[in-house]
Amino acid sequence: MILVDADACPVIRLIEQIAEKYSVPCILFCDTNHVLSSDYSEVKVIGAGMDAVDFALVGACSRGDIVVSQDYGVASMVLGKGAYCIHQNGREYTNENIDRLLMERHMAKKARRAKSKHHLKGPARRTEEDDRKFAEAFERIVRKSFQL
Repeated sequence: MILVDADACPVIRLIEQIAEKYSVPCILFCDTNHVLSSDYSEVKVIGAGMDAVDFALVGACSRGDIVVSQDYGVASMVLGKGAYCIHQNGREYTNENIDRLLMERHMAKKARRAKSKHHLKGPARRTEEDDRKFAEAFERIVRKSFQL
């Protein structure tokens, strides 16, 4: 099964195209502040509480599932359950890189707090190349996970 942290996820259509290509069921998790519909995926709307979507997704996750999330905390929890996890930029989260990623997130948060008067730049605008990289990495994980 493919589980997607779908709030503000820019690659939902790519995920669904690949899921449908391999006939893999897909669930999109979103909160009540986001309206999603899909012809392929099941959409689960979760209450708008803090981290409610994250905990619902992790609770639904099982060994061998694939999770798409940009949240390192979610990635850490699903890896602990034996699932695969990929960021929307195509980077696969692994047991080998998750500790470093969590530390980098912690350090960045610390830096933002220390420089509260300075605005840090957000992520760069998404490109077609970003989508291509994600699609290639995601399809590779789908094939590996489901041995296709």
